[in-house]
Amino acid sequence: MTHSEILKKVEWKDLRSLSIKEMLIENNLTIPWLLISLTFAYYGYYLIALPFSAFFFLTGLRQVHNGFHNSLGTNKFLTWFSLYFNSILMVSSIHAIKFNHIRHHKYCLTEEDYEGKSAGMTWYGAILYGPIHMFLIHKVTLQLGNKKYVKNVIIELLSIIGFLSLIFYFQVNFLIYHVIIMVIAEFLMAFFAVWSVHHDTEENPDFARTQREGWKNKVTFSMFYHLEHHLFPAVPTIKLPELARRIDESLPNLEKKNTF
Repeated sequence: MTHSEILKKVEWKDLRSLSIKEMLIENNLTIPWLLISLTFAYYGYYLIALPFSAFFFLTGLRQVHNGFHNSLGTNKFLTWFSLYFNSILMVSSIHAIKFNHIRHHKYCLTEEDYEGKSAGMTWYGAILYGPIHMFLIHKVTLQLGNKKYVKNVIIELLSIIGFLSLIFYFQVNFLIYHVIIMVIAEFLMAFFAVWSVHHDTEENPDFARTQREGWKNKVTFSMFYHLEHHLFPAVPTIKLPELARRIDESLPNLEKKNTF
């Protein structure tokens, strides 16, 4: 079954809109995890802070990912500000990641898909490729992006440099801890955000891997409903469980490869 046939089979357009409650959740999901992780780090409890930092990064990824597809339920400026502010907090130009992610949907797992390069590697190859992946994401955006993308990437990179300069100059240890963890997390993106959801799907790139076990989706904040996302990228993450239910109901025989 083709992508266009699936679009006709499944009711999904009503899932694009968010209620006020859902909009508030999608735009503020990161806050408790960030505050808790920084509080523990401030008092020197770095090991206790670590899982909360990981959940901050994961929810931050969910937030900006929705922003890539204009699915946060906010206006253009607030969506831009979310991407900009998270660039500083996650220590990477989110607009550079956005540029490559939109290309990833357009050119999925082809030579033009720079985000998807690690999908065809081994799992350990994808992990080792992580730093190159992040460098390439920024380089490609500066080379191929339009003036608006390049401007946003430069603004974000300068803001990150300013942030790093201040915290290292004044030796703000709990923020230095945060930066180190965020950089490590960014270097693991090629494995977690690309390889885990796309490996062994080269024959049908639109049919990414997915996750159907409830507890796994809860601890990963629904970020592994990746088949659903690729088929219906305009649907916000908070609506993906319902979208998955509709797909299973309308297309029970559709092949679904597990993420983990």
